[in-house]
Amino acid sequence: MSSLSTATPSWLALRSCADRAARSTELAALLARLLPPGPVVLHDLGAGTGGMTRWLAPRLPGPQEWVLRDGDPGILDHLDLDAVADDAGRPIRVTPVVEVLGELEPGAFAGASAVTASALLDVLTREDAVRIVGACVAGGVPALFSLSVTGVVILDPPDALDTALGDAFNAHQRRETGGRRLLGPDAAAILAQRFGDVGWHVRTASTPWRLGSADAPLTAAWLDGWVGAAVEQRPELADEAEAYLARRNAQLAAGALRVTVSHQDVLAWPG
Repeated sequence: MSSLSTATPSWLALRSCADRAARSTELAALLARLLPPGPVVLHDLGAGTGGMTRWLAPRLPGPQEWVLRDGDPGILDHLDLDAVADDAGRPIRVTPVVEVLGELEPGAFAGASAVTASALLDVLTREDAVRIVGACVAGGVPALFSLSVTGVVILDPPDALDTALGDAFNAHQRRETGGRRLLGPDAAAILAQRFGDVGWHVRTASTPWRLGSADAPLTAAWLDGWVGAAVEQRPELADEAEAYLARRNAQLAAGALRVTVSHQDVLAWPG
């Protein structure tokens, strides 16, 4: 068992199909209507290998320039955006920026048309969220935050250990690390409230992964990371968790395991 890595090229590639299926096309269409006449400039936070850009760019008008901001220069080396085009088939322009979100300046989004992020909010702190909201408000730019975990996981068939592992995993997501208290599954709600408090419009959408037999490699990796993080948080679960993982992997191999991992997308724009 290992704690789930959320920022490696292999993990991002493994989850890409489930991400595409889950993201809210309704909120993407609303964002498209909120954009000014082109050209447009979009800033993607925690860009990783560009998954959000690959999915969203074809749904938005252009011409488009994407500023891809990530604190890990190594992962930006794996950007794969050569074939990406806007809704009229025009190639996009890409500018990678290595930047730690904790150092985001209030004027970071000056001149931007929109801000996006994917699977990012849960690893932020409350201070990070305040900083991002403040920069969006200062720039007056709509923001779409996709695939934030909510802490709700449903496994079918159920198992007696599901609740204990789920609670431990969620506690791990809210842990303090390096002096930073992570928002974990509370992140989407907190960010939405912050935008609402400053008078912005906020729309949310439920965007769950629904993993079945066709998703076995992703399910196996997710399950290993989910259990691993739970045991890291509560080591006393280790023996039971090992047997649990064996049961679940046997069900997965037999095509008998279904998993729903809940996420939420949040779109905010000026009031």
